[in-house]
Amino acid sequence: LMALATFICFVASRSHEAYTALAVIEVVITLLFFLLYLLKLDKKMKWLFWPLADIFNSVIAAVFLLIVCLFAIIIKTNYGTLVGGVLGLVLLVLCIVDAVVLFRKISLSGPRERNYPTR
Repeated sequence: LMALATFICFVASRSHEAYTALAVIEVVITLLFFLLYLLKLDKKMKWLFWPLADIFNSVIAAVFLLIVCLFAIIIKTNYGTLVGGVLGLVLLVLCIVDAVVLFRKISLSGPRERNYPTR
């Protein structure tokens, strides 16, 4: 929701296209991960370790959000761009929290859960 609010602020203020594009990409990727976990497709597509992909997404999004939102705040063309930049920084914090929580939750060296009963 925070990415959507950031997108709406950037669109309403007619900000630079880079600000809007980053917000749109983050909304789309977040929706795709939400649908992936909601429909339990991560259990069916085992060829990729999805929590790790989610962590990489959060870290990369945080880096891009830091750069773009700082530019939006520094070069504020209007108040919509400023609000969008601030909301983007809040989204940056949420991405970092998401990455840390997921990283603590997964176990890279431990045993994986089994889909079949053991005998």
